[in-house]
Amino acid sequence: MYIDLIILIVLIALVIIFFKSFSSFVYFFAITDILLRILTLIKLNIPLKDIAAVIDNYIPASIPTLIAKYISGIPYTIFLWGYIIIFIIFETYIIKTFWKKKR
Repeated sequence: MYIDLIILIVLIALVIIFFKSFSSFVYFFAITDILLRILTLIKLNIPLKDIAAVIDNYIPASIPTLIAKYISGIPYTIFLWGYIIIFIIFETYIIKTFWKKKR
């Protein structure tokens, strides 16, 4: 049902409440999406059917696929552009950190 979406929204709300910065939200969002994509890669490349079935039933492939289950059309397009902007911001944070460590 909506449990996976509710869990994601609650986790995002907790990150915003406890850390109170936009950068922590961006990092959480990126970390969550990367983790979901890693689990999907594991599901596709490990031949154990039990693990693949658990991952397939309970874990979405990525944040956009999770949202696509519940909305479509213009709201999904708006969400997808927000998703792209968040990942561009995440990339700038990573580049800034890389340049600071280089000096």
